[in-house]
Amino acid sequence: MQQNLFKSRLKKGEPQIGLWLGLADSYCAELAANAGFDWLLIDGEHAPNDLRSTLGQLQAIAPYPSQPIIRPAVGDAALIKQMLDVGAQTLLVPMVETSEQAEHLVKAVTYPPNGIRGVGSALARASRWNSITDYLDKADAEICLLVQVENQVGLSNLDAIAAVEGVDGVFIGPADLSAALGHRGNPGHPEVQRVIEDAILRVKSAGKAVGILSADEKLARRYLELGATFVAVGVDTSVLMRGLKTLAGKFKGTDSPEVPASTVY
Repeated sequence: MQQNLFKSRLKKGEPQIGLWLGLADSYCAELAANAGFDWLLIDGEHAPNDLRSTLGQLQAIAPYPSQPIIRPAVGDAALIKQMLDVGAQTLLVPMVETSEQAEHLVKAVTYPPNGIRGVGSALARASRWNSITDYLDKADAEICLLVQVENQVGLSNLDAIAAVEGVDGVFIGPADLSAALGHRGNPGHPEVQRVIEDAILRVKSAGKAVGILSADEKLARRYLELGATFVAVGVDTSVLMRGLKTLAGKFKGTDSPEVPASTVY
């Protein structure tokens, strides 16, 4: 049974630095894995990923130390089942608003009799097509469930969500959260930052890991200081676009691309 190194490090409180993958391409995912990030988020919510492209990226990352995390488009039990069967061990589910929703997600990643994950391991890459003979007995312990809180409803229920047994970590979604607070596109706004910092401390006090995404180095380091233990520090699409614009500008005499003072991506 393959150990979930991301989950084991999370339990130890070790900070892990990640990168968001939105290019939806296995070759690009392997480039990111080769760069040395602790974890890589394969985004199925906003990037054009489906089950097969997700599988390809899992396979590309597999030889490297980087740990893959999958963000499905929605916390649907059937979709989660497919993601787990192709080999995902860590999921980040977006738009979690209540403890009841979090409890349902725990059941979705857990085999019966304690959960509702469908049993089809003979068809699954996760069990190496039943070559891992004790997969069904050990799989649950290696699944890591992260839930994303990113609006005011979720914030109002944050303590209850973080208290749900089986939730391994809470991810604060700064892009949607800043929009919900009336500061769309400006997660660095003082009001947004006050809410984020309070949320980090609340999740920590519940004994759960907390994560966030920020391409603003100052903010990312601040979150690490506050105790966030899985922090994404950039997005592949933004890194590539900025590099391309800078290179083109050098030879075409145009200005270098502006770097926003405060941005998620």
